[in-house]
Amino acid sequence: MVFAELNIRLNDVGYKNWLKAGYCLLKLRDGLQGFVTNEMRSFHQTLSRNNAVLRRGQRCPNYCKPRGNQLQSACSLCEEWKKEILKHHTNRGGVINWGNCKPWLWPSQHWELAKAYMPRGQADVPGPEKCDAAALLNLINFCDHFSFVNQHKVREVIKSRNELMHSCEMKVSSQWMCKYERKIEDLLLELNHIPEVAAAGRDISEMLSVDWSVQVPGVDSTDGLDYEMLDPTQISQVEAELLRESLQDLRFQIEAQGPPAEQDLADLHRLRDFLKSNKDLEDRFQAELLEVETLEYQLKQPGDRETEEQAPEEDTDDVPQKKMKIKN
Repeated sequence: MVFAELNIRLNDVGYKNWLKAGYCLLKLRDGLQGFVTNEMRSFHQTLSRNNAVLRRGQRCPNYCKPRGNQLQSACSLCEEWKKEILKHHTNRGGVINWGNCKPWLWPSQHWELAKAYMPRGQADVPGPEKCDAAALLNLINFCDHFSFVNQHKVREVIKSRNELMHSCEMKVSSQWMCKYERKIEDLLLELNHIPEVAAAGRDISEMLSVDWSVQVPGVDSTDGLDYEMLDPTQISQVEAELLRESLQDLRFQIEAQGPPAEQDLADLHRLRDFLKSNKDLEDRFQAELLEVETLEYQLKQPGDRETEEQAPEEDTDDVPQKKMKIKN
């Protein structure tokens, strides 16, 4: 029966809260896209205008590329762009994800510049419309061009986002949800002068005010039901985006390590089992489940994985990266 399994999952209040919190991030992402595009275009123009080397409008002669997450032995032009990126990075001593970038495009494409301030996994992302909220929020946090935005409010949402996506049970308590809603609201008010963000805030407020229940065709609704039911297709799309993002986060974390942490592997297995235990999700995530099986096979082959000497990635100084169980 269409959406019957989704309806069963929504009976779990913790899981429903997890979906609602994720919806807030998706709408926030949508509201930020135009803003960060315009700001990064302005930032790129400022760097090009104020730096005597970059002002010449030269192009990279060597198509310089990172090796893994390192950018070494680049041409003089790419080294100059690298210096400018670091000069405006708020955490120069942390991990810089050069592997996100195509350095030879720095002189001409502002978004290639933006990706140096983001978490790993952005190499093939052509613009903000393909980014998740974490990528855009980390850009705002780590690039000092956005210093006019209250960074504490940004980091609080990043921290909550990581707690949400790294929750091993994909559930959050109502108490956690109340605190999270206040953090989202604080950031939305900070950026309320941006029309797209203001519109996202209205959508979030409206969606949080209704009960997330779906009407399953062929099943009678409860007599006297006085709350609005949402379009099950919309909830299903939100669920798929969040599960895909959670799976991707976990895969990137494991692939960035040498020997993967046992907890990360356990969380990967738990998410895999959750998808396979729900027929609708198993059908929808066939490609992703195949990738997980391939990764698990590779991890069992000693010596097959190339490891790099690098520090573990952090989204912010005070944001935990391990999966966690969110307490009531």
